[in-house]
Amino acid sequence: MDGQNSNMSANAKMFDQAKTLRLHTGNLVNRSRMKRKCPGSPSEELQDCIQATLSDWISQTKLTAKDFEDTLNCFISEAADAVTPEEREELKVSAKLFLCESDKSSIKDAVKMACQTLAVSQLDSVIIAPPGPPEGEKQTLSHLQPAWEELEGLVRSQQIAAIGTSDLDKDLLEQLYNWAQVKPNSNQVNLASCCVMPPDLTAFAKEFDIQLLTHNDPKELMSAAAFQQALQEGTQELSVADWRLEWVLRYSIIVKSRGIIKSKGYLVNAKKASP
Repeated sequence: MDGQNSNMSANAKMFDQAKTLRLHTGNLVNRSRMKRKCPGSPSEELQDCIQATLSDWISQTKLTAKDFEDTLNCFISEAADAVTPEEREELKVSAKLFLCESDKSSIKDAVKMACQTLAVSQLDSVIIAPPGPPEGEKQTLSHLQPAWEELEGLVRSQQIAAIGTSDLDKDLLEQLYNWAQVKPNSNQVNLASCCVMPPDLTAFAKEFDIQLLTHNDPKELMSAAAFQQALQEGTQELSVADWRLEWVLRYSIIVKSRGIIKSKGYLVNAKKASP
C-alpha cells in the first residue's frame, strides 16, 4: 500500500509541475474491448477515452525525476497507430479538429502532432470545428477566416491535402468559398438540427463540387467540467481545476479499397492556467 501511495504522490507531483498535457488514446478499434459500456455520444466517448488512457498510462509509467517536466506525453505505446510506408497508399487518413479556444496556432500544433503520431507526412483531409462565436452573436465569415488561413498554409506546405468545414449554412459556405484561396471540399451538417439537407445548401454544394457529410457531434464536444471530471477520474487524487482543454483532434484511418475503418482515436492537448 505504501508503494501505491508513493506512486500516487509522485503522480500528483508530476501533474503539479506540468504545464501541458498531450494525450493519445491509441486505436479505439483495438481498445474497444476495454470499455465497460458503449458510449451514448461523441462527448461520452471522449470522456471515457481520456479517463481510461490516463488511468492506464499512470499505472504503466514508472516515474523518475526526468518525468517531472513541463509537458506530459500521455500515450500507451502498444496502442499506437503508426502507418507503415508500404500501406500508406492504401489508406485514407482523415481528421476533425475541434478548437476549444480561438488560438489559431493550435491548428498547426494539432496537425503536426497527428502526423508525428500516425507516422505520415500528410493528412488526406481535415475538417475544422472552430469555437462558436461569443454569446448572442451569429457566426460570420470573420470568425472563420483566421482558422481557415492557417489551414490554407498547411495545404500549401503539403501537410494537409484537402480541408473542410462544419455546420455552415448555404450563405456562410458561399461567403467562405468566394473568399478562400483554398476552397472547402466538404461541409459537415448535423442532422439533429435539420433532418433533411437544406435544398439551397445541397444545390450550392453540387454546383461547386463540395461534399456534404453528416455528423452527430454536439456544438461543444467537451465542456470544461466534463474534461476536469475525466482528469479527476483518470488520475484519482489530483486537483484539476487549473487545467483547460485547448483542442481535440479525432482521426480515422480507412482502408480505401474496402471502406473499413482500420483505426480511429483522439489526440488531446490541454494547458494549465498560469497562476
